[in-house]
Amino acid sequence: MRIQNIEIGSSDILLKTPFKTALRTVNTLESIIVRVTTESGMVGYGETAPTEAITGDSKHSILDALEVISRCMIEKDIENKERLLSLVHHTVEKNFNAKSAIEIALYDLWSQMAEMPLYRYLGGEKNLFKTGITISLNTKEIMVADALEAVKNGFESLKIKLGDDPIEDISRVEAIYWAVGKQISLKLDANQGWSPEETVRFLADLEKKAIAVELIEQPVKREDFEGLKAIKERSTTPILADESIFSPEDARVLLEMQAVDLINIKLDKCGGIYKALEIADICQEYGVQCMIGCMLEGAISVGAAAHMASARAEMITLYDLDAPILCKESPVIGGAVFEGADIRLSEKFGLGIKDIKNVKWLTNIHKGTSNNR
Repeated sequence: MRIQNIEIGSSDILLKTPFKTALRTVNTLESIIVRVTTESGMVGYGETAPTEAITGDSKHSILDALEVISRCMIEKDIENKERLLSLVHHTVEKNFNAKSAIEIALYDLWSQMAEMPLYRYLGGEKNLFKTGITISLNTKEIMVADALEAVKNGFESLKIKLGDDPIEDISRVEAIYWAVGKQISLKLDANQGWSPEETVRFLADLEKKAIAVELIEQPVKREDFEGLKAIKERSTTPILADESIFSPEDARVLLEMQAVDLINIKLDKCGGIYKALEIADICQEYGVQCMIGCMLEGAISVGAAAHMASARAEMITLYDLDAPILCKESPVIGGAVFEGADIRLSEKFGLGIKDIKNVKWLTNIHKGTSNNR
C-alpha cells in the first residue's frame, strides 16, 4: 500500500492569554498540519508549530522542509517503516519540527494498520495522564493570580516561567509558594536566562527561605553543559535539561557527564517519536527519569507525545503537556481529550483523529504534480 498524497496546511489558534517566557511572547499558536493519505484512503495526521527562539525553525522553513521530505515519500510503500523513517530523518539536516510533524502522521497510519491505538502500538498501557500547567512570566501580582486560578481549576503542578531578573524571580517564586500552599508542586523554568553563578545563588536563596521546589529547568544557555554540571554539583535542587537536549547524542553526553538529574523530551525538539523513544531508552540506561514536554503545539502533536510517553511510562514520570489547554479552542475533531489537568488518550486506532476544521491547506503533493502555496 503506497502513499498517495501529502497535504500541508496551517491553522492559527488563539491563546486564552499571552504565553510569555524569557525567550518569547506568543499570542497565537501557529499550527502546521500534515495529512498523509494512502492509496486505500487511510489518513494519518501530524502537526508542529514554529519555535524560532528554540529550534530555529520558522513557519516558512518548516513548510519548505515538509515539502522536500514529502516529495521523497510519494509512492513509497507505507509498510516499509525503516525506509520511511530514514527518509524523514536523512532527507534534510536538522529541521526537527518538520520531521516530527510528518513522522507523527506516519505513526498514526502504522498504528491504524495494526488496528491499535498508537500508545498500544508503541507498547504502552497507560491512557490517562495528569499534566501540570505553565504560569507565564509576568509581574509578581499577575503570576500569583494565575497560579491561584490554576490551582482552583484542579492543577497540582505549576511550571513557573522565570529568567529575566534573578532578584525579581526570587520574589515571584516566594509569593507564589506562599499563595498556593505547600501541597502544590512548583517547577521552575528559567529558559536559559541565567548564568551558572546566578542559578546557584538563586537556589541557595530559596533554600534559606525554606521554599521547596521540585526542580529547576534549563537555567543556562543550551550549549553550556559544564554550567549545568557546576550547578548540579553545588545545589540540592534537581536540574532538568530541556533546550540542551536536541538528540539522543546530546542526552548521552549530558548523562555521561552526570551534568543533570532529569531530561525533558519534546517531539518537536528531537524530530519525532522515534528519536524520543531512543532518548527515553538512553535515560533508562543511566537510571534517569524524564519529563514529557511540549513547545506550544496543538492537540495532534501533544496528543502524540502522550502516546509516546505511555510506551516508556517507567521512565517518563513527569508531564508538561498543557499547550492545548492554553488555547481558546481546538480545530481537531477526535483524538486525545484535554480536560483541565486530565489527558485521556483515544481508544480508536492510531491517534483517533476524525477530522480537522479551519485548516488552510497550502500544498498538496502527489504523484507527478503538486499545487504549491
